[in-house]
Amino acid sequence: MLYLSIIDRVPGLRHMVRSLHVFKHGQDPAKVIKEALSMALVKYYPFAGRFIDSVHGDVRIACTGEGAWFVEATANCSLEDVRYLDHPLMISQDELLPNPSQEIDPVDLPMMMQVTEFTCGGFVVGLISVHTIADGLGTAQFINAIGEIASRLAKPRVDPVWSRERIPNPPKLPPGAPPVFSSFKLQYSTMDISQDSINQVKAQFFEQTGHRCSTFDVAIAKTWQARTRAIKLDPDVDVRVCFFANARHLLNQVLPAEGGYYGNCFYPVTVTAASGQVASTELVDVVKIIRDAKARLPADFARWAAGDFKEDPYELSFTYNSLFVSDWTRLGFLEVDYGWGMPIHVIPFAYYEFMAVAIIGAPPKPTKGARLMTQCVEKEHLEAFQDEMTF
Repeated sequence: MLYLSIIDRVPGLRHMVRSLHVFKHGQDPAKVIKEALSMALVKYYPFAGRFIDSVHGDVRIACTGEGAWFVEATANCSLEDVRYLDHPLMISQDELLPNPSQEIDPVDLPMMMQVTEFTCGGFVVGLISVHTIADGLGTAQFINAIGEIASRLAKPRVDPVWSRERIPNPPKLPPGAPPVFSSFKLQYSTMDISQDSINQVKAQFFEQTGHRCSTFDVAIAKTWQARTRAIKLDPDVDVRVCFFANARHLLNQVLPAEGGYYGNCFYPVTVTAASGQVASTELVDVVKIIRDAKARLPADFARWAAGDFKEDPYELSFTYNSLFVSDWTRLGFLEVDYGWGMPIHVIPFAYYEFMAVAIIGAPPKPTKGARLMTQCVEKEHLEAFQDEMTF
């Protein structure tokens, strides 16, 4: 029985994270990846266990050795026939993602995988992981280990580290009301931001501040501003954008220097501003607001770890004026190689209907820029949001 960290046990994390990973070439990929997965699970044995809810009300991992759910599938077309799964999808995601038998609750399975082979020799890996066991960096570390074994490396480059007890465990605040998960009819939408548009904002930011900003900064600022303008709240109503910043570097005195920790190790950076300010200001000024919040991360995390807080930053507010952003470009999924090259396309999917989400990814290679996969506005605001996303 393995205990999880206080971050792993954040209530909103017990959900399935779905993604598709498109590879242009392979030789018996399902067979090769299945064998590599079984070998990787020897070191990453918690992924072969099951989540259980203890009598104390917390979730734990029972190391049962039951294994990860794995599906082999074939398609009767080539990847070219379906445009390499570029948007919009010509094959339903449900056909490419694993689906366990009915007697199994999928949120009890840390990991599920499906490999679909296409007639061209290409293949798609459909992944479903439960966020409770690992954050994006941790899951990508595990998938890269499978790739390294499949590529016949002697051993994965990084050894896994469990060490959940090393994560700070500050005193809990007195329990308040249970979190409210309102249901929204959020619409799915995908759009690309060109590299030229991103570079233009970066140049403006540097010209005004003398500092550089990232593609992530530009993408999150543009999305937050476009959404704020589209939903048209009163100018004095607060709007929020929240993203989950990696905190491993802030725990370098307790986590192994060589890396390998694959549990949830993030801090929710929440940026709050008046709707009118976000909607009316220049985009560069929105970037400044976001970068100011990022700069406060070390101090904010240190205060949380020391128990110096009046409101738990991990108790999130899932309201319509809150946007949650996830960046998939730096997690490591784009570097996975099972022996035939890295993916040409990685497609993450948004999470739940109570959570307005924007996922920052990359368009299919060789196109540059950023791809925004959003599920963040209801139908009445979708057209205005899409219009506001244009540069």
